Amino acid sequence: MKNKVHRLVAGLMTSVVLGFTAPSHAETVVIGQCVPLSGSLASTGKAMALGVKIAIDAANASGGAGGHKLKHVVKDDGYQTAETVRLTQELIKQDKAAALIGYAGTGNIAELLKQNVLADGGIALVAPYTGGEALRTPYNPWIFHIRASYSDEAEAMVKQFVTTGITKIAVFYQNDPFGQAGMAGVERALEKQKLKLVSKGSYEKNTEDVAAAVKQIAQGNPQAVIMVGVVRPTAAFVKAFRAENPGTQLFSISVVNGFELFQLAGADAARGVGITQVMPSPLGGVTRIAREYNEALKRFAPDEQPSYTSFEEYVGARVLIEAIRKAGNVSPSGVMKALENTDMDLGGFPVRFSNNNRAGSKYVEVTVISKDGKHLR
Repeated sequence: MKNKVHRLVAGLMTSVVLGFTAPSHAETVVIGQCVPLSGSLASTGKAMALGVKIAIDAANASGGAGGHKLKHVVKDDGYQTAETVRLTQELIKQDKAAALIGYAGTGNIAELLKQNVLADGGIALVAPYTGGEALRTPYNPWIFHIRASYSDEAEAMVKQFVTTGITKIAVFYQNDPFGQAGMAGVERALEKQKLKLVSKGSYEKNTEDVAAAVKQIAQGNPQAVIMVGVVRPTAAFVKAFRAENPGTQLFSISVVNGFELFQLAGADAARGVGITQVMPSPLGGVTRIAREYNEALKRFAPDEQPSYTSFEEYVGARVLIEAIRKAGNVSPSGVMKALENTDMDLGGFPVRFSNNNRAGSKYVEVTVISKDGKHLR
């Protein structure tokens, strides 16, 4: 098992080109990705990189994109904001990336905007793994979102609660721009229903210290808690809170991998936890894009299991690859222009951008973790 993990990380940390020999005149197009392959969000980062990898592998095996061979360059930021900035500058200046894809962390990406890293590089970032409003409002032209916002997810959860008579709602959140964005989305959704939070509690980024949050939230005697955190501290919260408050409904936003939460929190605690999803299910093969994802996974990463996380980044990579195919000029500006004109249906998941819209989808559905760790819709 240890050797398998080492092989996976080694493969993700290098350029990936499998199953295709490009013509000698073909230009190699670099797709850059900066994700946490180490640290508290490592499992999520590896799944994100995997989704991009298999999409690129499949494209190269079919001749590339518009005759161009694709090269996947992945860098590990450890979920550290300063590293995200430094490594993104490397991808732009040294690796000559034509586009960036699949970053994690609202605060990490917000810092790229604050320091004008994307603007100075004139480069697009596609499919960030966050629904933070700070990356959408005020409008910026550099980030192309394929997932619904945290506000969209929060509104779906609150509506479901209210229709079932649940009105006393609390929030558990990560104390950083990511968690604060999610909490703000919940507050806006509650305001539409003329409701307010009954309690809230937070934990610090890159920790799993949730004891204070459990106590603070319990004081409000909520009927439901909306969780805005990454998987390990969210699992710790689920386990601790359920032990003291077994009747409370627990719902997480989509950045949490449900099966991993099930493994970390245990079956008794995780069963019945709701998770909003911003992608159609990758597991049943109902949509064409899900079937193509599973085929690519079996062919290029046969030891890996399907997940919403890797599926989301596979979808994002498919959008970017299509833009590269259409760009003609595969410079960052050429890819940006092609992305801006994207209007496509990937076989059950439409994505549309324009010159004044970078939110390509508002798809949200609610799933519940079953007694064996599966997602029930």
